Amino acid sequence: MAHGEKRQLELAVALSLNAPVLLLDEPMAGLGAEESMLMKDILLSLKGQYAMLLVEHDMDIVFALADRVTVLVYGHPIFTGTPDEVREHPEVRDAYLGNE
Repeated sequence: MAHGEKRQLELAVALSLNAPVLLLDEPMAGLGAEESMLMKDILLSLKGQYAMLLVEHDMDIVFALADRVTVLVYGHPIFTGTPDEVREHPEVRDAYLGNE
C-alpha cells in the first residue's frame, strides 16, 4: 500500500469511529503533490461535518482548510486569527511566510 493510501486509510478508520473531533497530525507529511491535493479535497468535503484540529506545515493546505489558525514558533503561540489575518501578520511573515 502506498503512503498516500495509508494516510487515507488512517482517516477512514478515524471516521468509522464516529469521533466528534478529528485530530490530524501532519496529514500531508510524506505525500506527493497529487496525493496532497486528494487529501485536501477529502478534508474539504468533511469540513462542516466534523470539528478538526490540524497540525500542518503546508501553509497552502492550512489556508485552504482552516477557519482559525494559531501559529507557533518554537512551541509558543505568536498569533491566532483567520487565514487572511495570519497571512498579513508581520511576525508570522517573518517566521514562516517571508516578506514578499
